[in-house]
Amino acid sequence: MRLQVSSFASLLAVAALVLCAGTRAQAQVTATPTTGNGTYIASDPLANVRYDNRFDVSLGMAYDHMKAGPNLLQGSNLGGLDLSASYWFSKHWALQGTGRGYLGSSGAAPNAPPIKGPFVAQYIFAAGPEWLGPHNKHGAILAHVLVGGVYGDFEKDLLGESPSLFDFYNNQIAPAAIAGGHFDLNRSPRWVFRVTPDAVLTHYSINYGPKTAQFDVNFAISVGVEYKFKTKR
Repeated sequence: MRLQVSSFASLLAVAALVLCAGTRAQAQVTATPTTGNGTYIASDPLANVRYDNRFDVSLGMAYDHMKAGPNLLQGSNLGGLDLSASYWFSKHWALQGTGRGYLGSSGAAPNAPPIKGPFVAQYIFAAGPEWLGPHNKHGAILAHVLVGGVYGDFEKDLLGESPSLFDFYNNQIAPAAIAGGHFDLNRSPRWVFRVTPDAVLTHYSINYGPKTAQFDVNFAISVGVEYKFKTKR
């Protein structure tokens, strides 16, 4: 099991600093002219931020680190999209679903056909509970644990050769889980800037040689926006 601990901790710290910096910046109110006598009054764009919405949806640019085979030394740095949505049963608890697609290239074991940097991809679909933690009008911290499946595409660029020549997994659908959460920075009552760091667990296997399955835990992060719908509980 390979967990990218240092990368996860570093990016988590960066996300926290971004949230704090944004909170300080938004604490400053803006001056708006009144109609009539030309005087100015202070206005707060976050005055109507609430946490009573029934639905929300978020979309972000995503990054994922993975290994395309059970014994590869080189990891794959993949990019893609993270689309998630939540249905809130109460102020603190929701059911969240996510669909994530990651694409890129991977290193490969030395092979007779000179194939270097072959295309790899994984597509994750998962759902589970989401919890609203500390929050105020400036932002919030949320946590989630999601379970589901992943489709791994590893053989697209192997020219029909066996993945065993490259130390790759076979193309397959496998179990997957996601543990992490969101750092939210409110920009208005409905729009939110969102950073989502996660640990992604996959359970890929090989069907050549001694048939084995392996748990891999890797780091993923997405940065994007969330929209809260007006429907209230």
